[in-house]
Amino acid sequence: MSDTASSEQLQAFLNQHPDIELFEVMLPDIGGGLRGKWITRDKIHKLFAGEIKLPASSVAFDVWGRDIESWVFGGGDGDGHCQPDIRTLVRVPWAARATGQVLMSMNEADGTPCLLDPRYLLRRVLERFAERGLTPVVATEMEFYLLRQEPDALGRPGHTQTDCVGGRLAAGQTYGIEAMADVAELMHDIRDACEAQKLPVDTLIKEGAPSQYEINLYHCDDALLAADQAVMLRRVIRSVARQHGLLATFMAKPFGELSGNGMHLHCSLLDTEGRNVFDSGNRQGTPLLAQAVAGCLRAMPDSMLLFAPHLNSYRRFRRGTHAPLAACWGYENRTAAIRVPADTPEATRIEHRVAGADAHPHLAIASMLAGMLEGIEGALEAPEPLQGNAYDESAERLPRHWPEALHRFEHADFIREHFGPEFQRVFTQMKEQEMDDFDRQVTALEYDATL
Repeated sequence: MSDTASSEQLQAFLNQHPDIELFEVMLPDIGGGLRGKWITRDKIHKLFAGEIKLPASSVAFDVWGRDIESWVFGGGDGDGHCQPDIRTLVRVPWAARATGQVLMSMNEADGTPCLLDPRYLLRRVLERFAERGLTPVVATEMEFYLLRQEPDALGRPGHTQTDCVGGRLAAGQTYGIEAMADVAELMHDIRDACEAQKLPVDTLIKEGAPSQYEINLYHCDDALLAADQAVMLRRVIRSVARQHGLLATFMAKPFGELSGNGMHLHCSLLDTEGRNVFDSGNRQGTPLLAQAVAGCLRAMPDSMLLFAPHLNSYRRFRRGTHAPLAACWGYENRTAAIRVPADTPEATRIEHRVAGADAHPHLAIASMLAGMLEGIEGALEAPEPLQGNAYDESAERLPRHWPEALHRFEHADFIREHFGPEFQRVFTQMKEQEMDDFDRQVTALEYDATL
């Protein structure tokens, strides 16, 4: 989009919202956080003119918002230039005072993209699809828990869905209409906020565990925008829940004995005529579908750190929990890592089921698409589709623990080729720093077992 068009859209937005006095300008960092500034209305034109800066290190904070100590000072920690995306300029409906928000990318001082910027990394993968005349169509499904803010003695938040005597339910009434009615006011507020922020909500669902829900976004033929929308949806859910005095968490496994939170990614590919290249007219799909599946399966173990970035992420992968343990695929099989849903032939697509809801949407989508691209470019052959229970199969097991996933990521040619050596190095250092902090902690269970 040209600078003139962006300027015109900005002015139209300001005219439409004359009461907005403040803007939250937000940069997604590689750790999954949103960094940025609050700027006043009179400064928003400077942002779109490229005159707002942040330290270049802002794009590479760890999960606690700290510098990556082994990296940050090597380059002097100079400034980067913020590049806003006009498509993400929206009102913040939950703010007490009239506020707008916009997502940004990070550029270097010379105007080139920052090699660590998650939005740039996804754009780079999309450019390779465009060179082949292909456009990914992406949708996300986001699971989360709605919990009480008051913790118990061990710091655990309490459930909002309880039985008649105040205890946690044994199950969560999956797809229960009455269970959704119990949180109707909050869900309506979420839906209204999504509409205000131009987030195309498809369905709102009661999930299988107590206090667990799912909200799906409609498919989008701009994968970068789809990732942006996933980031914005999480923020909407958290913010509206907070208004209701509740805590919304996308933690992969908030409760060890209950289902985890996943972020399933759906993807089809369109050619230059707008036709789905996976559509063969029948349930099987085209050879291109099988190649894309094969690429996803080959890349999956090396990419696990992007799909499951935290210590807690690996608690989600357990038998019988609909979280995949092996790199396998199947038609209409929810136990497999890659599922091809039953649908009309023109809607043939991949459902990538590995990522947790705690994964970075831009990086998880980029990894899925890079795997698909590798399969298509290399004309890879997919194994036979799985029939039956994937937990009983002998396909290649995915990394089950954080250190194993980190080791695979650090040495993976796939990551180096598709994300670049700088990102591979810095992301590895970030996770090593986080891991070191966890290694220093002694848990209550250890005291109970060995004190």
